[in-house]
Amino acid sequence: MLPSYLTVKGEGGHEIIIQKSRFIAHITRAETEEAAQSFIASIKKKHHDATHNCSAYLIGENNHIQKANDDGEPSGTAGVPILEVIKKKGLKDTAVVVTRYFGGIKLGAGGLIRAYGKSASEGIERAGIVERKLMRVMHSKVDYTWLGKLENELRSSIYEIKEIQYLDNVIIQTFVEEGQKQEFTDWMTELTNGQADITEGDILYLEKEI
Repeated sequence: MLPSYLTVKGEGGHEIIIQKSRFIAHITRAETEEAAQSFIASIKKKHHDATHNCSAYLIGENNHIQKANDDGEPSGTAGVPILEVIKKKGLKDTAVVVTRYFGGIKLGAGGLIRAYGKSASEGIERAGIVERKLMRVMHSKVDYTWLGKLENELRSSIYEIKEIQYLDNVIIQTFVEEGQKQEFTDWMTELTNGQADITEGDILYLEKEI
């Protein structure tokens, strides 16, 4: 698992007009090739009357799955420019379809490359980009008398609270970077005068918009 990576926030879309042609970008996060292909098929079905539904996707920790499709546009003028935008933005697990409704004015190879690239880029920005950072969930079990102090300290610290469980004791689940586990444990121990029972939980990705 990668320590951190960038991807799109979720599904999104954006339309631009270039020389009377409509270019509609459709964006989604896709963690498998099957998911990407399913998304592309759904857009093609939705826009079955479009002149072209060009697409590209980049999937995997090492970008080992890369596909680009011009869908009838001149070779290399649509799918590849879309793929290059995904790469330039440093994204992973991302699928993009740009639907074109021809407006009657030919753009030429250079114009098509710029149009599909611009549509993909603006569509991705509109959908939003997030950083996914691998974090350890640390569980701090304390008596209820510590809750107010610890909540205040945590909310003004570098750590982020995932969840608070109100059981016989309070269990505060906190996202901590793997390399900061000992530092967090020492900090929490000092705050509670050694009264906290601190254990390691799951490793999860924490998402933040950038």
